[in-house]
Amino acid sequence: MCHFCSELRKKIQLFRKTLIETGIKKGLEHPETIKNSQILDQLIFRFQSKCK
Repeated sequence: MCHFCSELRKKIQLFRKTLIETGIKKGLEHPETIKNSQILDQLIFRFQSKCK
């Protein structure tokens, strides 16, 4: 796996953990949870389009 994809995978794991923690602490409809979810979606999309 290339360096870019490896780093992107690490970011995805970090944001997934952050999203879960924010959702538990602040609720699923909190703006911060939604923002983290959108960022995670973007990272996953980027990974799928460039690293497959």
